[in-house]
Formats: sequence, C-alpha cells, structure tokens
Amino acid sequence: MDILLQQIINGLVQGSVYALVALGYTMVYGILGLINFAHGEVVMIGAMLALSSLTALLGWGVPLLLALPASVVLAMLGCMVLGYGIERIAYRPLRHAPRLAPLITAIGVSIVLQNLAMMIWGREYHAFPQLIANTPHNIGGAIINNIQIIIFILALAIMAGLMTIVHRTRLGRAMRAVAEDQHAAQLMGVDINRVISITFMLGSGLAAIAGIMVSANYGLAYYYMGFILGLKAFTAAVLGGIGNLRGAMLGGLLLGLIESLGAGYIGDLTGGFFGSNYQDVFAFFVLIAVLVFRPSGLLGERLAERA
Repeated sequence: MDILLQQIINGLVQGSVYALVALGYTMVYGILGLINFAHGEVVMIGAMLALSSLTALLGWGVPLLLALPASVVLAMLGCMVLGYGIERIAYRPLRHAPRLAPLITAIGVSIVLQNLAMMIWGREYHAFPQLIANTPHNIGGAIINNIQIIIFILALAIMAGLMTIVHRTRLGRAMRAVAEDQHAAQLMGVDINRVISITFMLGSGLAAIAGIMVSANYGLAYYYMGFILGLKAFTAAVLGGIGNLRGAMLGGLLLGLIESLGAGYIGDLTGGFFGSNYQDVFAFFVLIAVLVFRPSGLLGERLAERA
C-alpha cells in the first residue's frame, strides 16, 4: 500500500508538469491545427535561462527571495519572446501552406533550438541550485518533499488561471472565436495575427515554468531535456483530446499516473526482467493505444463542438 501511494504522489507531480507543457501544444493546435514540435525545446530554454539568470543574480549578491522570482520572470519573458519569434518567422509564412510544410518546419526549429542551446550552454549537465529546504513529509508511509508540493499546487493554480483567461476574458473569447472559425472571427473585428501570437506567447510562458519545475525537482538542466518531455506532453495532449484545454490537463495527470504506476510495478509483473528505467515506454504505448482506439482523445470528441 505504501508503494501504491508513493507512486500515485509521484505520478500526480510528474503529471502536473506534463499538463502544463501539453497546454502549449493544445492551445496552438486548437487555433492553427499545427503540432508545434519545437515546444519541448522552449521548455528547455526556459530552464536554462532561469538557471543562468539565477546564478548571475546570486553571484551579484542578490538575496534568494528576490533572485528566484526575478529569474522566473526573466525566463518567462525570454520564452515568450522566443515563442513570438517562432510563430512570426517560422510558422506565419506557412499558415496557408499544406500541413506537411509547417510540420517539417516545427521539427527543424526543434533541431535548431537544441543546437543553439548546446552552443550556448554546452553539452554537460548543469546542477540546478536548491531553491528551498527540501524537507520530506510522510503521508501514510509515502514521502513527498517541499518542492513536489509546490510544483503540484503551483501547476494547479496556473491551470485554473489559464482556464479563467480562456473562458472569462475578452482575450479568451477572441481565442475561442479564432479556434472556431478564423475567417468569421476576422469579419467580427478580431485581429487574427495578434491572437495567434499571444497564444504562442502564453504557451511559451507556461513552458518556461514547466522547465523550471522539472529542473528544480531533479536538480539538473541540460540542452536535451526538452525532447522526451515534449514527446510525453504531446502524448498527454493526444490522450486528453488535442485542442481541448481540459483534455490536456486530464491527459497530463493520467499519463503521469500511468508512467509512475507502471515504473513501480513493472518489475514485479515481469519477474524482474524489466525495471523502472523502462517507464518512458508507457507513454508511447499510451500514444499508440489512443491513436488506434480513440484518435479524438478522451474529451476531444465530446467537446469538439465547443472548442
């Protein structure tokens, strides 16, 4: 029972990060019908920017209480500018091109960002500073630390805030109108280019926060960290119903639980033949299963008319 509870806690924490990244995928897809495969690299850039700015601020003698929020803001602003640039330079000229062209472009942007990060920060792993006292807490025999608690609560708060923006603000109405019908929204006075750019910037800001969460949780940041995380977040978006915000949140949490429970019990189920290091396999099994049995995702079909 202790193992089950521990894996559930680990899965919810990891799943909340997947959900944040998946929201970036699903917002862009909902408006443009585009899979932005460079989104995982934006997560990585956010982590590396936060690490660099935090190291610099602490080196200049800035107190941690000021350096931490400042580095988070700088990372978010940097990623939002990057997201705007990606949309403006790479995707906007291809908006009316065949679907294959922006897909190939997204893969190309991903490779470019990886190599730029490698040139700037190097190939080595960078230790992410411990931001708060990582005190463990015992809950029914399972252990959860302060960083994991903050990650989970902050992720839920950010997701709730995003839902409020999308469903309760003028910007959110414009985003939903563009997602429903771009030409009709334009006739009603909606600035299509502005809405799409803001969508990319919002998703990139969430990606920066997710990157900081991952690095703070594992204590590492490196140039390749966004690749697998991005694929898993894409799987989470497909699982929940890509293009649907609630689906992305649900898919992220479910994928985190599936991965964690699979890693915890795969050794027992296979007699020790497979270990917890095979946990990444579960994400791709889930992706294949969803594409075969329910391509629209768990919530995609039911909410398609209201997306």
